[in-house]
Amino acid sequence: MIRVRRFLRSSSLSIAFLLIFVLALVGQAIAGHAYNNEQLSQHGQPPVSFIDFVTSSDFIIDVAENWQSEFLQFFLFILATIWLIQRGSPESKKPGDEGVGTDEEQLVGAHAQADSPRWAKARGARLWVYSNSLLLAMGAVFVFSWLAQSLAGHVVVNQENAQHGVPPETWGDYIVSAEFWNRTLQNWQSEFLAVGAMVAFSIYLRQRGSSESKPVGVPHHVSSVESE
Repeated sequence: MIRVRRFLRSSSLSIAFLLIFVLALVGQAIAGHAYNNEQLSQHGQPPVSFIDFVTSSDFIIDVAENWQSEFLQFFLFILATIWLIQRGSPESKKPGDEGVGTDEEQLVGAHAQADSPRWAKARGARLWVYSNSLLLAMGAVFVFSWLAQSLAGHVVVNQENAQHGVPPETWGDYIVSAEFWNRTLQNWQSEFLAVGAMVAFSIYLRQRGSSESKPVGVPHHVSSVESE
């Protein structure tokens, strides 16, 4: 029991957001199912079961298009913060620290510590993969969810085309269509705005006790790293 409590406390941030995510996803599925059946009823069509709805292309595209924009946001932000800086923001390294850092600074290879991850002590391909594993993981989820969105959207579009007597589109035609990029870019622009706002606001605004904020009394031009 003590171990369980210790685990819950030390992992509370991850667990809390996992629970929020599950609740939000379930809520989306329930609300989406009700709305979908309302639309079917208005068109004189029979309702679909909950299982049929959550496995449908309509539901998958709504979920996937949000996932891909979120993970693209993180992918680009992680990549950008290697080389770009924003003086005064806790989301940025301090000026002069741009780049991937030396092996000594990163504690890899010969500079790894006794309790460093095993792959941090490796050489060659394994060290490269582990050194870029966060970026690779974010990129992989983005590509997977973008592909899921495009495939599900392709199915939906061809279902609508069939209802209107329009010839089906190929997947290639769909992913260069205005409809696909309208749905995609309206998610991307909001994510990029949110990241930019977080970087800029955190220079001048504070949230006491949050790791995403500088200490309240730190000057605006100083990052949280410089203040340590």
